[in-house]
Amino acid sequence: MSNHHTSYVVQTASLADIELIRELCMQVWPQTYSSILTEEQLAYMLEWMYSPASLAQQMKEGATFLLLYQEQTPIGYASYQSLKASHFKLHKLYVLPHVQGKGAGRIFLTDLLQRIKELGAHTLELQVNRYNKAVGFYQQMGFTIRETADIEIGNGFYMNDYIMQIAL
Repeated sequence: MSNHHTSYVVQTASLADIELIRELCMQVWPQTYSSILTEEQLAYMLEWMYSPASLAQQMKEGATFLLLYQEQTPIGYASYQSLKASHFKLHKLYVLPHVQGKGAGRIFLTDLLQRIKELGAHTLELQVNRYNKAVGFYQQMGFTIRETADIEIGNGFYMNDYIMQIAL
C-alpha cells in the first residue's frame, strides 16, 4: 500500500463525451451484469440506454453526466437528473472494475451529492439491480431501500430492482 494520494477529478460531460461514456460502459457493464442478466437482455439494455442516440437524448432531456478521472485517465461515469425541485434521481454511477473497492466510487458519489445539494436537492433516489453488489455500497453510503420494483422494459425483459434513497 502506497501512501501516495491519488488525485481524482470530476468533470461535467457533454455530447462530445458520448463515445468515451460508451467505451467506459463496455468495460464495466459486461463484468457487472453477465452473472445477473442473460446475454440477450444485456445487449437489449445496452442498446436502449447507451446507444449514441439514447445518450444524446438523455442529455437533451436534462440528465447531467459526470466523468471521473484518476490523474488524467477516465475511470468512471455517472448521470443524475432533477425529478422535482428538491428530489433528484441518480441514473447511473459506475467505476471501472480495477478501481472498484478502492474508494473511487465513494469519492465520485460524495462529489455528486455535493453538486446536487448545491442545486437544492433534499433527496436522491436510485434504482439498482437487487443482485448487484452495489446495493451494499449504497447502503454503506447511507441509502436505504424504499421499495422493491420489477420494471418491464420491453421485449419481455424486466429489471429486478431496489429503489433506494438518501436524505441530504
